[in-house]
Amino acid sequence: MERKDVNEKYKWRLSDVFGSDEAWEEAFAALEPKIDFARYRGTLNTAENVLAFFEAENAFSIEAMRVYLYAFLKHDEDVRITKYNNYMSKVIGLITRESAETAFALPELTALPDETLAALIADPRLKDYDRVLIRARASKQYTLSEKEEVILAQAGEPLGVAGDVFEMLDNAELDLPETMYKGKKVRLSHGMFSVIMSGGTRAERKEAFEGYYSAYRKILSTLATAYYGNVKKDIFYKNVRGYASCLDMSLFEEEVDRSVYEMLVKSVNDATPLMHRYMALRKATLGLEEMHMYDLYPSLVEGGELRLSFEEAFDLVLKGLSPLGEEYLSLLRRARDERWIDVMETEGKRNGAYSVGMYGCHPYVLLNYQPTTHDVFTIAHELGHSLHSYYSNSNQPNAKADYKIFVAEVASTVNEVLLLKYLLGTSEDVSLKRYLLNFFMDMIRTTLYRQTQFAEFEQRAHEMAEGGEPLNKDNLTELYYGLNRKYYGDAVTHDEEIGIEWARIPHFYRSFYVYKYATGITAAICIANRILKEGAPAVEDYKRFLKGGSSADPVTLLKLAGADLTKEETFRAAFDEFEEALGEFEAISRA
Repeated sequence: MERKDVNEKYKWRLSDVFGSDEAWEEAFAALEPKIDFARYRGTLNTAENVLAFFEAENAFSIEAMRVYLYAFLKHDEDVRITKYNNYMSKVIGLITRESAETAFALPELTALPDETLAALIADPRLKDYDRVLIRARASKQYTLSEKEEVILAQAGEPLGVAGDVFEMLDNAELDLPETMYKGKKVRLSHGMFSVIMSGGTRAERKEAFEGYYSAYRKILSTLATAYYGNVKKDIFYKNVRGYASCLDMSLFEEEVDRSVYEMLVKSVNDATPLMHRYMALRKATLGLEEMHMYDLYPSLVEGGELRLSFEEAFDLVLKGLSPLGEEYLSLLRRARDERWIDVMETEGKRNGAYSVGMYGCHPYVLLNYQPTTHDVFTIAHELGHSLHSYYSNSNQPNAKADYKIFVAEVASTVNEVLLLKYLLGTSEDVSLKRYLLNFFMDMIRTTLYRQTQFAEFEQRAHEMAEGGEPLNKDNLTELYYGLNRKYYGDAVTHDEEIGIEWARIPHFYRSFYVYKYATGITAAICIANRILKEGAPAVEDYKRFLKGGSSADPVTLLKLAGADLTKEETFRAAFDEFEEALGEFEAISRA
């Protein structure tokens, strides 16, 4: 389908950002002369000067993000259009220039005496920027001189080559073979591998699994070298800045205490018997004498799909999210009626789904809606992101509105859990119930268990390298294979190929990122259950979190909603949900 053939009500309304391309071009041209921040260099030592700098930078940021938003959304409507590719390049270049010109600010602020920084933080005129100053004070011990910071900034591009090498190998030079799917020869790709793993016959899955990993095995030494290069980059930054470990460096940047990370890993390790039980259930349900790693992807239930139009799916989402109250539902309706959402799949449109929010404008959602259960949940998921952005932007100044990545998946997953609970509670279709229980168990398997397995791999690989042990294809594969056995247990035949799965995970080049998915789903399950049990008071506490932006550290903000990630019982509650779903699936299957 071409975009011109789509009904206007299914297209996002970009006139809320700019009325025309000409208006965008005028705004872009007006921005360029505003990159004039060098005049503040050497002056950030009084409240008046600091405020003037922050306000100038803030005004530029708001307008630049508006310009970026329009270019970004127009580009994604049809990625083939050169004009909007150029828009994106121009605005990214502009923002990069601004970042370079303001790079002096953090070293200047961190060089101030503690008493001066404390006075700035306490100054009511700087209330909107107190979090920036608090973080600057905390960064003092890790911030170098301005000259050294410039050198580190310039080193960023060459030090990022390991990730570039991985992307080139993984996306351009990986020699993936042909394989069978639906009785025909097809060329394997990353996308086709996922399709076959979830929808192919067992013979097709086995062939694709072995062929996929055989391609990685051919370049495994190079991939190990690339990953070791990425770890060495982390160690370099850790050493020059003076962090105790690479993990501590990453946690500091997210304002997360190490105890949260350690609690996650410990809790998941303690709960591996539940995963082993699920694996045994999956094996029995599929009727397999041996269950291989390529048997973990197909749904255990056939015929449980929801086949709904977008309107029907949206109405179902409204019903599922009704525990969040009328104010929340009215914002969801606004998103639909005021065309915040681009719904239909069209030629050239960016694939997948996302929500993007910028200060001073409502969020936008990209979908490529298909009438499947997965896409019904995608509506709920992306609107969770959108309303998190909406509440934060509406209740915080720009400097505190952008929430941390650590909590980015919480609101979206709360919506998914509430919708799931609604469907399980109201549906009389046994097949649908079994499908949804399987859906939920696999959500926990892939998001809580699997991402923690990834996180444990990253931590141990970094510790090996920090301790002076070179990383190579053999010790990385041995490490990953051992973790896979621990997490999945004896019900699974641990194919030799799974030991090299580490080599294909792009998130490993954003070190210590994946654990945030695991803490996110843990917090979301806790919050959703509290909303369902306690009603309005829990909803109000949850909204305090949604409105919080980055006005406090993310762990503190989650505590407002009743999810304390420093306590083991928060994680235990997520595993109780997993165990309950397991038991219900077993009971329905026996009936």
